Amino acid sequence: MLAKIETIYLPAKNLLRARIVEQGFWPRLLKMAGHIPFAEDLAAAYFCVIDPTTPGRVRGAVLAALAWFVLPASVLPEFLVVVGFTDEIAVTAIVVRMIRKHLKESHYVRARVALGIPERLVEA
Repeated sequence: MLAKIETIYLPAKNLLRARIVEQGFWPRLLKMAGHIPFAEDLAAAYFCVIDPTTPGRVRGAVLAALAWFVLPASVLPEFLVVVGFTDEIAVTAIVVRMIRKHLKESHYVRARVALGIPERLVEA
């Protein structure tokens, strides 16, 4: 179903982040997807990380952001749905803006499939 991060080459400094993301990203994202407005961007970022054409520095930045999303040590409690995700929103927005040119439509297509989001209809 979903590709594993461990199947890509990562420098040693990113291995811990990759393990954190691999173990907790999809369970947490799928649990929270209906409550957060940036779920599709997070999923696309995950697929950007496992894309072999993505540069290593981009993978490192994305892994750091995804690990921040996964770790329960967030600044605010998650039961405050809107306020509780402000730190994740900020980190994700910054990283997505930084890596925008590396997020491909194929990453978003895979993200929508993984999240069960129907494809958008294009009007003629």
